[in-house]
Amino acid sequence: MSEVLLETRNVKKIYDKDGKRPRGVLSPVVLDDINLQIAAGEFVTLLGPSGSGKSTLLRILAGLLRPTEGEVLFKGVPQHGPNPHLAIVFQSFALFPWLTVLQNVEIGMEALELTRTQRLKKALAAIDTIGLDGFEDAYPKELSGGMRQRVGFARALVVEPEMLFMDEPFSALDVLTAANLRKELLGLWRSHGMPTRAIVMVTHNIDDAVQMADRIVVLGANPGIIRVELPGLPLEQRTATSEGHTNLVDLIYRIMTSPHEDVANLLPTHAPKPKTGELAARPYQVLPHVGIGDVTGLIELVHARGGREDLYQLGRQLQLEIDDLFPLVDAADLLDLADAAEGDLVLTEQGKRFAEAGVLEEKQIFRDQALARVSLIQRIMRDLRADPEHTLPEEHFLKLLKEHFSEDEAWAQLETAINWGRYAELFAYQEEQGVFRLEEPEAS
Repeated sequence: MSEVLLETRNVKKIYDKDGKRPRGVLSPVVLDDINLQIAAGEFVTLLGPSGSGKSTLLRILAGLLRPTEGEVLFKGVPQHGPNPHLAIVFQSFALFPWLTVLQNVEIGMEALELTRTQRLKKALAAIDTIGLDGFEDAYPKELSGGMRQRVGFARALVVEPEMLFMDEPFSALDVLTAANLRKELLGLWRSHGMPTRAIVMVTHNIDDAVQMADRIVVLGANPGIIRVELPGLPLEQRTATSEGHTNLVDLIYRIMTSPHEDVANLLPTHAPKPKTGELAARPYQVLPHVGIGDVTGLIELVHARGGREDLYQLGRQLQLEIDDLFPLVDAADLLDLADAAEGDLVLTEQGKRFAEAGVLEEKQIFRDQALARVSLIQRIMRDLRADPEHTLPEEHFLKLLKEHFSEDEAWAQLETAINWGRYAELFAYQEEQGVFRLEEPEAS
């Protein structure tokens, strides 16, 4: 086995207001009991839905965030603070707009004990390696998105890090630019054209994970846990046209669209059993933040295609990443309009009725499903009915939500419930006063 460079042991991260846990209040757990090893020679991707804590875990591994519990070790030594042996490439490029390309790359070496000449030679070599020759004196505003990300890579590699971290490095780029940069990065990695001994990448793109990674770590959400670690494909099978690529993509879609299913039940019977984590018990229901119109459009599209559609193909055709597609799938599943089964989205009988209904019947079906299946809407309706004036302030519900979510997410959950409840004509919400009210309490 290769040398273990980085390791987490029972890492847990809890976000609280002001970093404190209020007495008697259940704090929102972002990551729970994370045990992970990164070995020399590995390209590892962290993949998971929104809310799984991918970027939080990357920052804990880098030493930019402290875990609430557990520890991070580099070569067996516990780490406290930023790890000087690694560099990070961010999604947003993070360049200084007032510095040239050369100066942006050089600034990564400010903390190193190097002469001006040594810094210049290293910066020029990194710029050459990453394909930016001729742009040394250009400013970021003069560069395309792909070239600005190349500067980010050059700045990370110039310090010759043992580990390279990448936080969604291609998501801000157009498809062709991302494909080209991905190909060149993999060429450098596989030819040992960079000094880095291991790469860890956060991504929401399943294709990227399957094409690039030697190991794929799939996280679950709310709280973030490691659901499964899957071995990557042999190099010759990582092309988009190979059967192995298609099968692994379908498996990952199956896993990620079945968040409450034991992963062992989703794997092919002949497959070797990978390392899996235990499902976390959820004391609360999480509403996906999607609009009713988007859910309606998805249901109608699947219905027009026979009531069943492959999620991987659906995402490609709609040009939706998993962080955009999966909330729609979650909403359809929560409302019992569709089920995710074996990597496909399958309409239920209610979903078929919903797709064929006129405007008024469609709204009635949504109303019935929301009342029957959405716990937050049930709670809002129950409390409004119990109040003598059938009126309650938003703080009444925010207080309940903050027991399980961060302050921002509590607001987001309530806003989603407001939009769904308004559409279903279950209650009114006066934004200026922050007040919920039953329109017709007797009928309700």
